[in-house]
Amino acid sequence: MARYTGPVCRLCRSQGMKLFLKGERCYTPRCAIERRKSPPGDHSAQQRRRRLSEHGVQLKEKQKAREIYGVLERQFRRYFEEASRSKGVTGMQLMQHLERRLDNVVYRAGFADSRAQARQTVSHGHIRVNNRKVNVPSFMVKAGDTVSWRDQSKGTELFKFVSANLGKRQSPGWLKLDPGAATVEVVALPEAGDIDTSIDTRQIVEFYSKR
Repeated sequence: MARYTGPVCRLCRSQGMKLFLKGERCYTPRCAIERRKSPPGDHSAQQRRRRLSEHGVQLKEKQKAREIYGVLERQFRRYFEEASRSKGVTGMQLMQHLERRLDNVVYRAGFADSRAQARQTVSHGHIRVNNRKVNVPSFMVKAGDTVSWRDQSKGTELFKFVSANLGKRQSPGWLKLDPGAATVEVVALPEAGDIDTSIDTRQIVEFYSKR
């Protein structure tokens, strides 16, 4: 399945909630949810739309998680299968997989305004993990890893903008940010209290358990 390349505000309107896909714009009155609360499409047909079935609710929750983290279906299914084989609660293990992605860590640290921008920043080779360049957004960090900018990238306009705003957004407890050095250390694996995305993982587990 190809990655979605359409207007991301349409995804938020479809879900009926903010997915924070456009960075700072999502916190302003320009946000699509603030201006147009109705779902995209034919509104006359939507008025006749039936309530979602149980399967429909589960599918919508799974799609919401994919859209928030920018993950393809095959990747997402693989994360779920790995989570289901791991010790502990499957839903929490799934969220740990999503949070440990390098593009998400770059976003959580404040090195990018959105996960989409973080994915591009990693893909363009601006980021290092333990002093080694990593250009794979799905790279999984682990406790003890240090994520930083490449020295060659510190002269870019992107880095100048990022460094001027580092520390203004609160990082989760499992990441330790050093704004002066523009580095972030993974001090632990994310716990439930560190994840602020409104995803009902029980619905996702039930969706895949029936397939």
